[in-house]
Amino acid sequence: MVSDMNFASPWAFLALLVIPLLIYRELGRERKTAVRFPSLQLVAATGTSIKIKLRRLPLLLRIIALILLITALARPQKGIEKVYDVSNGIAIEVVVDRSGSMGAEMEFNGETTNRLEVVKRVFSEFVNGNHDELQGRPNDLIGMISFARYSETVCPLTLAHDAVGEMVRQVELVNTRAEDGTAIGDAVGLAAARLKDAEKTLSEQTDKGKKGQYQIKSKIIILLTDGAGNCGVLSPEEGAALAKKWGIKIYTIGIGDQPGDLANAGIFSFLRAGRPRIDTKTLKKLAQDTGGIFRLASDGDALLAVYREIDALETSEIESVRYIDYREFFPRFALMGLVLLVLETVLRCTLFRRIL
Repeated sequence: MVSDMNFASPWAFLALLVIPLLIYRELGRERKTAVRFPSLQLVAATGTSIKIKLRRLPLLLRIIALILLITALARPQKGIEKVYDVSNGIAIEVVVDRSGSMGAEMEFNGETTNRLEVVKRVFSEFVNGNHDELQGRPNDLIGMISFARYSETVCPLTLAHDAVGEMVRQVELVNTRAEDGTAIGDAVGLAAARLKDAEKTLSEQTDKGKKGQYQIKSKIIILLTDGAGNCGVLSPEEGAALAKKWGIKIYTIGIGDQPGDLANAGIFSFLRAGRPRIDTKTLKKLAQDTGGIFRLASDGDALLAVYREIDALETSEIESVRYIDYREFFPRFALMGLVLLVLETVLRCTLFRRIL
């Protein structure tokens, strides 16, 4: 349902008070401009030209332009009320490794691409459904955090899943050595902090006047990585400790077909130099300590199977929740106002030019 037009900054309309002053000033200038004639009979006989009749056109254009620009400052919006059938939803933070090793080749749907691209595509199917085993997660708060040497929020927790896909598509592999690394602990810690405040985020997106309309049933982190923590402020265990403290489960997924336990690699680790190694021991521990599960995914189909398992474990119940997605209209008002100002300036400098 589309709501009526409203203004985010209605106080901007106070600027309309300058328009009467502008009109008074312009008309005053006209009264002061005069040429003495001994008689007006001859002038009257010449008639009135179209140019004289339209002499106030530039003033009219300026007034309309100011009204449009002031309206743009008031930020006109139209809200589209969206309805989701939810009652008990789940807050999900997907934590994705975008380090250089995620550029290794991986198969998905008969196509060879890189691991990061497969992770993004399968995540999209998990959120929106694939008309097959995955029905999508329309009832859940979804967010994403990416990490390499540093972690960052790609998409804040939201019920508006249309925006999630666009934000996720912008996630890319690191392109400089200085950014490369695998800061698992920092990323998990950031995800846990976001989920800790999920109720506040939810209240900003839903109808606050309706108590008990939406309850967060559980909070989970889905961690996807093809390596081991090797940088960052927090260790993976410290990040997981924060999640456990705040009641958040971690599902860990090792991406790749060359898993290895770094703790037991021993003196033969040099034989595997340059090959992706997954710290399965740490990933298992993160999952076990927080009540989640650990799985390996060697290709896109295996990753899809893991998501199906998580999808079955984390279910939500049904009710009705509403939120309003606002569309901004100020750019069109600002553009029309600027066009009219340019037209007024051109007319004043050409057809309606005054010689004082």
